[in-house]
Amino acid sequence: MRKVIFAINITLDGNCDHTKGNPDGEVHDYFTELLSGAGILAYGRKTYELMVPFWPDMARDQSGPTKELNDFAKVFDAIDKVVFSRTLANVEDAHTRIVSTDPCDEIDRLKQEEGKPISVGGVDIPSQLIERGLVDEYHFVVHPIIAGEGRRLMGGINLMESLHLKLVETKLFKSGSVALKYVKG
Repeated sequence: MRKVIFAINITLDGNCDHTKGNPDGEVHDYFTELLSGAGILAYGRKTYELMVPFWPDMARDQSGPTKELNDFAKVFDAIDKVVFSRTLANVEDAHTRIVSTDPCDEIDRLKQEEGKPISVGGVDIPSQLIERGLVDEYHFVVHPIIAGEGRRLMGGINLMESLHLKLVETKLFKSGSVALKYVKG
């Protein structure tokens, strides 16, 4: 059975807008290592369109300004992806398939298969999965920034009862960012 891993960058005030953080080479290496262990990446349309074609283009051209970005791009590009969308008609990425049915049902089905973990990103799809109890691990990289505005992590989540997590790993980066790994308690 596969596990589902939710990983995201956030600011100290819980902002998860991708333009508010400041991931450096160490943070990109952290996410490269995390993704290298995944078998599937799952996103909603908005997050997918932020990631593709940006990362696959960088992987192909090795056009990133740093080795860490190019390494992340290569790992990202090689992984099979699922994009949940009712409006996206097609994708150019050969490693991606579109799913227009309920994300929770599809992730639950994929979770029952043998294989490497499923990594989910973004906000909306992970929130739905968390509400249904489908996320097994949480990886938050907290950046030492107070954004003061923007989308908040899990702002619209609706749980029947509190979800208690157990901190199992921390990593401090030179930048002052901290990676926190939690599992269901």
